[in-house]
Amino acid sequence: MATVETKTAETIVITGANRGIGLGLVRCFAAAGHHVVAACRQPDKAEALRLVPGAVEIMQLDVADAVSSAAFARQIGTRTIDVLINNAGVMGGNKQGFANMDYDAWLRTFEINTLGPFRLTSLLLPNLKQSKHARVVTISSQMGAFGLDMGFGTYAYRSSKSAVSKVMQVLALELKADNIIVCPVHPGWVQTDMGGANAQIPVEQSAGGLFKLISTLTLAQSGRFWTWDGREHIW
Repeated sequence: MATVETKTAETIVITGANRGIGLGLVRCFAAAGHHVVAACRQPDKAEALRLVPGAVEIMQLDVADAVSSAAFARQIGTRTIDVLINNAGVMGGNKQGFANMDYDAWLRTFEINTLGPFRLTSLLLPNLKQSKHARVVTISSQMGAFGLDMGFGTYAYRSSKSAVSKVMQVLALELKADNIIVCPVHPGWVQTDMGGANAQIPVEQSAGGLFKLISTLTLAQSGRFWTWDGREHIW
């Protein structure tokens, strides 16, 4: 897997780190010599995560649970965080049509995909403020972009991603004075459990591109929507 070597080791927090894009990002950042806090709901079942070589610290976190998120922040303590990657997310279930919407699942999707990233960023803000190059990167999706016509259905997923992109845009404005970079990113259509086997991009390719983007983000790029391969995406 291609990585970009960095001179100074950073502390990277990645949610949903036990599989898919999250696991790919853990591998990239650990291979580059960074200290990775890999957060997932069930660390005892994260076999692949435990096999990643390097400085990888596995911690329990359910981003939809306020108690779990607060406990995670307490465990982090006062250490400096250089990068927070809000990767944990769900598709929202199979009932997302006009005639068969599962409203409880829709609310759950918002709790995980939208409220979770905002809550965790808020809890870890003191840690991010201590970094000289703090970045908050949230995995969004072009399926939530208003400027694209991508068909219909999947209302829960699309709306949650539209919402989290806007949340990150507003956060970028609010945290600019603290020199904290905040960006939503589109990871591509990736061959994960969520993306499916017919997706266009292997996990390694998406994670490698995201790694390069995150490693080089500047304050001038904050508050803008980016793709996994470094192109600016329309809202």
